[in-house]
Amino acid sequence: MSVLTQEERPRTTPLAWLLVLGIVLAALNLRTAVSSVGPLLDQLSASLGMTSVGTGLLTTLPVLAFATVGAVTPALARRLGEHRLLLLSLVTLGAGMLVRVLVDSAPVFLLSSAVALSGGAVGNVLIPTLIKRHFPARTGVMTTVYTTSLAVGTMLAAAATVPIEQASGDWHVALGVWAALAVISAVPWLALLRSEPARGGGRTGTGLRGMARSRLAWAIAVYFGTQSMIAYIMFGWLATMLTDGGYSVSEAGVILGAFTALNVPVSLLVPVVTARFRDQRPMVVGLVTAYVIGFLGLWLAPAATAPVWVVLVAIGMGSFPLALTMLAVRTRTPETTAALSAFGQSAGYLIAGAGPLLVGVLRQASGGWTLPYLLIFTVLAAQLVTGLYAGRDRFVEDERRVSLAG
Repeated sequence: MSVLTQEERPRTTPLAWLLVLGIVLAALNLRTAVSSVGPLLDQLSASLGMTSVGTGLLTTLPVLAFATVGAVTPALARRLGEHRLLLLSLVTLGAGMLVRVLVDSAPVFLLSSAVALSGGAVGNVLIPTLIKRHFPARTGVMTTVYTTSLAVGTMLAAAATVPIEQASGDWHVALGVWAALAVISAVPWLALLRSEPARGGGRTGTGLRGMARSRLAWAIAVYFGTQSMIAYIMFGWLATMLTDGGYSVSEAGVILGAFTALNVPVSLLVPVVTARFRDQRPMVVGLVTAYVIGFLGLWLAPAATAPVWVVLVAIGMGSFPLALTMLAVRTRTPETTAALSAFGQSAGYLIAGAGPLLVGVLRQASGGWTLPYLLIFTVLAAQLVTGLYAGRDRFVEDERRVSLAG
């Protein structure tokens, strides 16, 4: 049995368990500002007098926040410190969600939602960095903890918001609950302020410009973007796909709920399996294959078999935890992980944001689903190509070092 190195020993200390708790609670909150709004969107629009433009902006805000705020997170972390910044992001998240339920104004709701989502965007980038820094020998396990908590929080907010609204008779209460959860998640990070890591020196090549010169970073960014695009398309259009195929609205809702719930076991399994191997290309191929079979079934098979194909698409959604795992396993240092996380997620979310809109345009233009499905298969082809490049056993630092030497 190998002896633990000094770098590995802190995982068994009380500090390490506090870090795990902090990561779990933070991850539970990163999507609640998004997934709690969708089920009440019609009620919110009517209550606040929100125009269709405002509603469209509200549904676009997550992509804009994740792309823009995520890009500046490494610079903020160097200035403020990682633990301090994550604490600030959770406070910002909670404050934004609280303000938007206290004032019945559409502009205030939009602005405070943007504030809340900015806090979530910082967490998106910081948590992979913290995993790399504090658990370098357990990135697979900790990424599993992170992605599973993220999936549970997303599902919980989507599933529980309507029952809470029905029980309380007030959408303000239903959305305000998630602000309270964000406050709770900040508590461990108050204690962790004493263990703030030394701030990075911002070494040349570890910023966004350095990432933009790396083909590996671009491959990971496009892979992240294509998997996010498929996810946004599914969450936005799966129910419509099913109702167009003959399912009732309630039946489509049940299937969509099951699809969302399946992300939890997938998020549990994929990072652990991924981190056991230096080469992730077999995983990339397997997940794309599940996607292709699932979408072919949804498109061409009898509508009655749709639940089978939805399960396969849900398995394909393992590309999200795989993409997050790549942010850590394709870098050597926490500083590079931060830069790659910011670059990959910012560029990726910008790519992803166009997906649901394109599906809507193509469906309206063609009067059916042939063109949207062709778009989906084109996106999957790009996912396969970039995933095969990103999945090889290599590191961003080494690729940049070779390019700079030349």
